[in-house]
Amino acid sequence: MDFVLSEEHQMIRKAAKDFAEQELLPGVIDRDEHQYFPEELIRKMADLGFMGMMVRTEYGGAGLDTLSYVLAMEEISKVDASAAVCMSVNNSLVCWGIQEYGTEEQKQRYLNPLAKGACLGAFLLSEPEAGSDASAQHTTAQDCGDYYLLNGVKNWITNAGIAKVFLVMAQTHPERGSHGINTFIVESDWPGVILGPKENKMGIRGSDTRSVTFQDVKVPKENRIGEDGFGFKFAMRTLEGGRIGIAAQALGIAAGAYERALHYATQRKAFGVPIAQHQAIQFKLADMATRIEAARRLVWKAAWEKDQNRPFGLYSSMAKLYASEVAMWATIEAVQIHGGYGYVKEYHVERMMRDAKITQIYEGTSEIQRLIISRHILQQHG
Repeated sequence: MDFVLSEEHQMIRKAAKDFAEQELLPGVIDRDEHQYFPEELIRKMADLGFMGMMVRTEYGGAGLDTLSYVLAMEEISKVDASAAVCMSVNNSLVCWGIQEYGTEEQKQRYLNPLAKGACLGAFLLSEPEAGSDASAQHTTAQDCGDYYLLNGVKNWITNAGIAKVFLVMAQTHPERGSHGINTFIVESDWPGVILGPKENKMGIRGSDTRSVTFQDVKVPKENRIGEDGFGFKFAMRTLEGGRIGIAAQALGIAAGAYERALHYATQRKAFGVPIAQHQAIQFKLADMATRIEAARRLVWKAAWEKDQNRPFGLYSSMAKLYASEVAMWATIEAVQIHGGYGYVKEYHVERMMRDAKITQIYEGTSEIQRLIISRHILQQHG
């Protein structure tokens, strides 16, 4: 793996950085306060190709590699993690899932507008009693011949209030357990699709998170992804790639907090000199820079493995686990370096600290990632 970025990768990183600083930064505190993310910013992200980065050009995407995606994700996340998670779900979960496993008809009908940003997607797996245990699906999809009848509730759905395309996991054959689950493409305006109120979250408050209820929703047979019973495998394979996006988001939050802490430390004076000249602050900055760089290499490694069409599940879990823990730790340190100023909104780091916590929870908690990593290790050892 070459650690020197190509000219194209450097251009993508700069484009994302410029967009984040010029378009996302000015209103980020207000969006966090009022819990919204404006459609015009989504359209601008789409115009730059950020909503379908890894989708092939014949389906309306940018046709870029995973490394390009994580570079952009890091820069967006440095400024606005809410914008980043909106981008991540659309790219890593919805677009990638349809591109890899959808039919040609599904790709033409749904993937093309999703990749172009004409509409957004959401990934509906979690339920009130099916979070860590994703196989315990209580949402049902009854086979009625030409269609499935969908009933159930999904929780913690990112983009739920603004998405037009849902990927929904549901149980069709309870007697088969995880082998009886299917994945369906559901349009959010179909009869029987009911959105819950927006969740009042601690962090990533600009992203739209809700529960979604299905009451006798008729889903055409042609909207099932893959063979009957493929749904659980679809979810697990898609989440492997999704963890790379979340790792990049966590990395960006950590790096953004570090950059703000470094700048503050060179400007703020105590005892007649900038606090960056005090050894206690220097130790913090050194540790932050080191752990963030280690997290960045893990994220790049996972992206590279995926781009080489090699098994990447171990590395995506390692990257997600480590980057999320670094994000939480680094943002706490950034608040500490800022002192009292770190506790107020205008200095941004308190928001970054709140945003960091979710990266340890979604796409599988840190405990789940450790289980996945250990299983990979033991399989390799055996």
